[in-house]
Amino acid sequence: MKATLSLRQLALRLTLFTRANCSLCDDAKAVLERTRNTRRFEYTEIDVMVTGYDKWKALYEFDTPVVHVDQAQELKEGASQGEGTTAQAKKLMHRFTEAQLRATMDEVEHNKAIVR
Repeated sequence: MKATLSLRQLALRLTLFTRANCSLCDDAKAVLERTRNTRRFEYTEIDVMVTGYDKWKALYEFDTPVVHVDQAQELKEGASQGEGTTAQAKKLMHRFTEAQLRATMDEVEHNKAIVR
C-alpha cells in the first residue's frame, strides 16, 4: 500500500535552532509558518542559548537561524527535545525562502523513498 500525501508529509521533522533578538530567526519562523499552511510536518524549536543545549550552542551560536530537516521515523523513540535531530541532517541556514524549504523537504522525502 502506498502512503498517502498526508502520511508522507508527516514523515518529516523540522527543527529550528534560534536565539533571542534574532531578526533572521523571526524571518525563518515566518517562512516555516507559511510553509506549514501547505505542508504538514513535526516541528521543534530550540533556543541554542538555553542551558542544556551546549552541543547546539557550540555548532550554531553565531549561525542562527538553522533549520534541520529529518525523516521523522529515523528519530529515536522517546528522544528529548534537541535529541530528535543530528548534525548530519539536511540544513538550511540564515536566509531561505519557502521554495527552498519545500525543495529541501522534497529531497529528504525522496531520499527516504530510495532507501526503502
